[in-house]
Amino acid sequence: MAWIIEGGKTLRGTELLADDLFVADGVIAENPACAARRFDASGLLVMPGLVDIHGDAHERQFQPRPGIGFPAALALRDSAAQLISCGITTAYLGVTLSWEPGLRSLDAWRDMKAALQKMKGSTATDLRVHLRFEADNLDALDDALADIAAGDVHLLGFNDHTPSIVKKLDHPIEVAKYAGRAGMKADAFTALAKSIYARRDEVPAARTRLAEAAANAGIPMLSHDDDTIERRALFRAHGARICEFPMKEDVAAEARAAGEAVVMGAPNVVRGGSHLGWASAAPLAERGLVNVLASDYFWPAMLEAAFIMAGRGVLDLPRAWALVSANPAEACGLHDRGRLEAGLRGDVVVVDEVRRAPVAVFAAGRLAWMAAEAAGRLR
Repeated sequence: MAWIIEGGKTLRGTELLADDLFVADGVIAENPACAARRFDASGLLVMPGLVDIHGDAHERQFQPRPGIGFPAALALRDSAAQLISCGITTAYLGVTLSWEPGLRSLDAWRDMKAALQKMKGSTATDLRVHLRFEADNLDALDDALADIAAGDVHLLGFNDHTPSIVKKLDHPIEVAKYAGRAGMKADAFTALAKSIYARRDEVPAARTRLAEAAANAGIPMLSHDDDTIERRALFRAHGARICEFPMKEDVAAEARAAGEAVVMGAPNVVRGGSHLGWASAAPLAERGLVNVLASDYFWPAMLEAAFIMAGRGVLDLPRAWALVSANPAEACGLHDRGRLEAGLRGDVVVVDEVRRAPVAVFAAGRLAWMAAEAAGRLR
């Protein structure tokens, strides 16, 4: 199927131009194809599809209430439908593989992996796996190594949340939250967390093995929640060239000085700050200390964040859009998307600038989603 997306303002490089966009054989084309269908984008913006480097909103479909789960295939089908409607044409699903039972367990990981394999090629959004491996989950290490080698992992994240969990074990409300997610009694969860943490001295060797496996597989790596420059340097030495959700400004600055991508959450921009009281993403992005925005836990935040950034008056819309498209694609080594250039994937989101909402989404050259009111724009 070939398309002419005509009459809109198209993002070409760093400019929005009154320019028609041609798509054929799944990629952006230089010239219109014969018998191409037409989409009238008059009054709309024609932008590159969004690339989400970290999103874990799919967990709500897997477990919409604590302890209440649904089959992986059903949950992923709903997630895929939501993703494309948000203009996200490439999504790294942030799948946490933890020692906790339930939602983030090894069994859940295996179920999700199997469901993704069955869905391969059938979803409009290019679904990829961002494996968030919890450092103390030593019993799952062999599975993770095998899955990396098999090509089931596309981005490796080093998570290390167990120390902070252990610090909260004397707080009943916090324990109840973790225990509920794991489907356990509070005392059983406390005992499990302590037994897991007792093997802490084995973590460095496991981390080294994971990094070596990722390097051999040629997949990018990132560190998560770095709180010190020394911590960032540790993961850099392992080959992690993406700094995700740094907890302090100096960590972000040091990572960018080293030429690394720095990721923060689009919800942080939309809400006007971190819900955890950490650094505010918008001013850091304006200063160049953050160059990637991810959906984190709310997919619609990506597109909204780009407009909010542009509205603040420091970045124009093309540079703001790069935070959610070209820059995350580059950080993950995806050189075939994130921009509207000839030969790249035909991932396009047509946007109503006034409503800040997608009107139509093209994924790999196919019309993958369209708002009901857009039917009259087909020619």
